[in-house]
Amino acid sequence: MSDNKLTPGHPIEHRRSINVFVLSMLSMAVVISLRNLPLTAEYGLSLIFFYCFAALFFMLPYAFVSAELASAWPKAGGVYVWVKEALGERWGFFAIWMQWFHNMTWYPAMLAFVAAGFAYAFEPSLIHNKFYLISVVLGGFWGITFLNFFGIKTSSWLSTYCVVVGVIIPGALLISLGSIWVFRGMPISIQISRAHLLPDFSSWSNLVFLSGIFLSLSGLEANANLAREVKHPQKSYPRAIFIAAAITLTILILGSLCIAFVIPRKEISLVAGLFDAFNSFFKIYNLGWLVPYIAVVTVIGALGELNAWAIAGVKGLFVTTEHGSLPPIFHKLNRQFVPVNLLLFQAIIVTFASVIILLMPNINIAYWILSALSSQMYLLMYILLLISGIVLRYRKPNVVRPYRLPFKNVMMWICSIVGTITCIFAISVSLYPPHALGEVNFLVYETCLAGGLIISILIPLTIHYFRKPHWQLEVLEEIREEIHQSTH
Repeated sequence: MSDNKLTPGHPIEHRRSINVFVLSMLSMAVVISLRNLPLTAEYGLSLIFFYCFAALFFMLPYAFVSAELASAWPKAGGVYVWVKEALGERWGFFAIWMQWFHNMTWYPAMLAFVAAGFAYAFEPSLIHNKFYLISVVLGGFWGITFLNFFGIKTSSWLSTYCVVVGVIIPGALLISLGSIWVFRGMPISIQISRAHLLPDFSSWSNLVFLSGIFLSLSGLEANANLAREVKHPQKSYPRAIFIAAAITLTILILGSLCIAFVIPRKEISLVAGLFDAFNSFFKIYNLGWLVPYIAVVTVIGALGELNAWAIAGVKGLFVTTEHGSLPPIFHKLNRQFVPVNLLLFQAIIVTFASVIILLMPNINIAYWILSALSSQMYLLMYILLLISGIVLRYRKPNVVRPYRLPFKNVMMWICSIVGTITCIFAISVSLYPPHALGEVNFLVYETCLAGGLIISILIPLTIHYFRKPHWQLEVLEEIREEIHQSTH
């Protein structure tokens, strides 16, 4: 009998088949996104300081805590299961809701980047046309929604291809072109000196973009549930995290610097800055004809990342239906075991969130508000995750943890406290409008950002408070059996 054959009453014992290299690449695929490069290029040379700060005080702490929790509770649902075990079902639901709901504002921002790419390839004048942008945002997301009806296998294959073709290749090309630019002695748009490595701390608004950097380094917990399938997790997991963090930081830092080298700070577009940089490079090397092609390839990468999150977030939230956290209408699965009503609900929310593109005076402000709100919600989830790491060390100390933070409870306390304080700090500074956006109506800005965050917090708490006993999905297998019978 095969070692991994499922027998009645006995779970499958997964073979540990993932090595350090594979785990490192999987972690990178979740985190790296080229769309944030123009945002961080606003910092100039000081972006190096901000990235290192975010990695040391945010990225590594949450990644290590997630690795331990995933190795101890490797169930579907991830964050929902970990926080529920530590803080109860209400906060477990709140955490997974924030992990899912933060995408409702991230999706329009990502699709605005996609729209800019298509415009660069075919009609650059459309980049600042709000009605063109919102048409692409809505058309693109509804298209991705219906694509995911065909199941996770089709969706994951497409995302993998898109990320390789549209993120790794153009990222390497951007860094190569930037390196050649510097070595040839071409003019550079930023000051390069030791003094410019440190940011200006005299104003809160100079620190606002930190929340955008945090968002660009988020997501490693999505692959933490592989901890029990990793060979020698005690050694392999920290090594993989350091490798993934090092390569991710290298690509993001050098890619952002390349944009800062060729585009003056005041001229950087948060939506189209990446394509502007490629355009500047290609003109110098008489390769202007490549601009449309690189724009399309980069768009493919963005669509792949967006497609992966569109189904992953819904799958995570669907786990809560087994515990009655969502109304029965969201329990529906199609023949490919896809929660179709949740997908449709997600698309409807994204449609309403996209209206901000029409309300803001320019696309840069709309893009920033959407990104900042997404970051705030995601950081709230991380605070609960980090707190859960400490609580579970004392509440359930006997649960076997294949990967465990060293030095007894000391390292868990350090990671959790440092990560939590950093998240609170990032949420606080993100409430201020950055100078780089120019003149901003402060009342409208705060209404959209602070008001959006408050509403986002109240929604899951209200749903949980008013949930009904009949929402409980007592036997999920009954639904699966009905689907199975309908296909035979």
